[in-house]
Amino acid sequence: MRLAIAGGTGMTGEHVAAIARGRGHDVVVLSRRTGVELLSGAGLAGALDGIDAVIDVTNVVTAKPDVSVMFFAGATRNLLAAERAAGVPHHLVLTIVGAEAAPDGYYAGKLAQERLVAGGVVPWTILRTTQFHEYAAMMFHRTHAGAHVASTGRIQPVAVREVAEHLVDLAERGPAGRTTDLGGPREESLADMVHRYAHAIGYRAPLPVVNTPGTLGRAFRSGALLPGADALRGTQTFTEWLDALPDA
Repeated sequence: MRLAIAGGTGMTGEHVAAIARGRGHDVVVLSRRTGVELLSGAGLAGALDGIDAVIDVTNVVTAKPDVSVMFFAGATRNLLAAERAAGVPHHLVLTIVGAEAAPDGYYAGKLAQERLVAGGVVPWTILRTTQFHEYAAMMFHRTHAGAHVASTGRIQPVAVREVAEHLVDLAERGPAGRTTDLGGPREESLADMVHRYAHAIGYRAPLPVVNTPGTLGRAFRSGALLPGADALRGTQTFTEWLDALPDA
């Protein structure tokens, strides 16, 4: 197959590209590094000729809903338009389990992305997954008033490589609509994950536990972002991920 990976130079995209190439697929990476600007559409013309599926794992780091919606909606509209023009038969996008429970901030953009894909004419697959193990590192390095903190929440983290493998599986199978969610093997405490990550990288200063504000914090604390009983489960635990860290 000939697969285009939107965001193929990011953390998830690099895994998707490597796995796809390892299975013998022809991979086209769509990113600024390869001359494609998804928000403006520059470089998309002709880039999708002969593509069998587009796997969208683009990302933006923001907690602002207007920025998130602008990015995900803008990039998705341009991708779908280019796919229609090129006759691409499958658009596959990665989103987040329970996004509707926290429909502001970053998640507002993911919900807008889902609506555009599901309402478009290009046959599609939407895969929702839980947060990656790396979420603990992201939360640790996102300081508050210059201080590191550990946010509370219930989380069932999944390995990014396992998500990437499943995305390639789905691309190989063809359009499936809203497919079965994918989560990690077991529930964890987000605050505990952040503490354990900090310890693994040698951080020994106090790490206060705080509640994430707003709908996201409530969704984390209530368990609304956990996968349902029918979700698929990954195998790598957070402990195994920590043990594999270079500095652990």
